[in-house]
Amino acid sequence: MLGYLHIPFCHRICPYCSFYKHTPGGTPIGAFIDSLLTEARNRLAESPRSLYFGGGTPSMLSPAHLRKMLEGLARLIDFETLDDVTLEANPATFDLAKATLFRELGIQRVSLGIQSFTPHVLATLGREHSPAEAAESVRTLRAADMPSVNIDLMFSIPGLSLDDWRHTLETAIALEPDHISAYNLTYEEDTAFFDSLKRGDLDADEDRDAEQFLLADELLTAAGYEHYETSNYARPGHRSTHNRGYWKGEDYLGLGPSAVSTLGNEGLQPASSPHSVVRTTNVADTDRYIRMIDQVGHAIVETEELTPEQLRLERIALLLRTEEGVPLDLLNKADLPRLIDSGLAEIRQDRFALTRQGAPLVDPIAAELA
Repeated sequence: MLGYLHIPFCHRICPYCSFYKHTPGGTPIGAFIDSLLTEARNRLAESPRSLYFGGGTPSMLSPAHLRKMLEGLARLIDFETLDDVTLEANPATFDLAKATLFRELGIQRVSLGIQSFTPHVLATLGREHSPAEAAESVRTLRAADMPSVNIDLMFSIPGLSLDDWRHTLETAIALEPDHISAYNLTYEEDTAFFDSLKRGDLDADEDRDAEQFLLADELLTAAGYEHYETSNYARPGHRSTHNRGYWKGEDYLGLGPSAVSTLGNEGLQPASSPHSVVRTTNVADTDRYIRMIDQVGHAIVETEELTPEQLRLERIALLLRTEEGVPLDLLNKADLPRLIDSGLAEIRQDRFALTRQGAPLVDPIAAELA
C-alpha cells in the first residue's frame, strides 16, 4: 500500500493548477496537522510501502509544523522500512537549514516544482521563484545530502518557444538532478488557464506538444536519463517507486482534504480480483476537514465501489504510459494491428507498449483502446 498526504497550503495560487489548494488565511495550521495525524491513526490499518507529501506546497510549512507532522507520523510508521518518502517543494520556500531538517525528519526525496528556467514563462505560470533561485534550490538540497532530487518541468506553455524549452532542459540537465519530470500542460477545469482557453486567449496544439515532447526525450535520454514513463526520466536507481506503485495499480491511502484512496485492489488484474475495490474521497475543504476529523474521525464524503471494467480501463490508461506497457490479456486485440502497423506501438514480451512516436499520443490512444 502507498500513502499520500495532502498539504493544501500555497503562498500563491498558480493559474494552471487544479489540485485543491489555498493560501493559509485564517486556517490554524497546527490544528490541521493534529487532524492529519488523527486521520492517520484512524485509517492506517497497515504500514504503507512509501509516503508522498503533496499539495499545495508542503515545504512552506514552518520547521515547527514540519517537525510536528513528521515526528507524529514516525510514531505510527517506521520510516526505516519505507521504500520512498517524497516531499514536494517550491524553490522559494526553504534554505539550507530547512533542507537539512527535511533530511533529519526522514525525507528521502524532494520533488521541486521548478517548471521552467525562463523568466517570462515563470511569470506566465505565476511562479514566485526566479531561474537563479530554482537552480540554487537544487544545490541547497545537495548540500543537505538529500538522497534523491527531482525537478518538475512543464512544456507547451503559452509563449514557450522551442528554444525556450531547449534552454530549460539544458539548464536542468546541467544541475544533474536524479530525476526529471517533464509534463505537457493540460487545461483543467476550475483553473484560470482553462477559462482563458475557453475565451480563445490561449490555445492547444498537438503538433507543438509532440515537438516539445520529442525534444525532451532526445535531450534527456542522451544525458543518461531512463525514459520509464511518458512524463518521467530517471538516473539509474532513482525511478519513483511511489509513482510506479500507482501506475501498477497498488492500493493507496490518501490523507488530508480532497485526498483520494483506492483500497482492495492489491495490484491484481481486475478480472482476477475476488473482492471489492473501494475508492473514497475526502472533503475538499480544509476547515470542514478539521471539523469532520474531530467529530467523526474521518473526512470521507464520497465512496464508490469500482467495477472490474472500470479497473481494467484505468490499468490500460496508466500502464500505457510506462515503458513496460499493458498486458495483452487486458486488451481487445482487434484494436492493436493498426497502431502497430502505423509505428505507434509494438509488442514487447507479451505486453503492448507505445513507441517513441506513439508516446506523445498516449491519451488519445488510451481512449481508443478503452
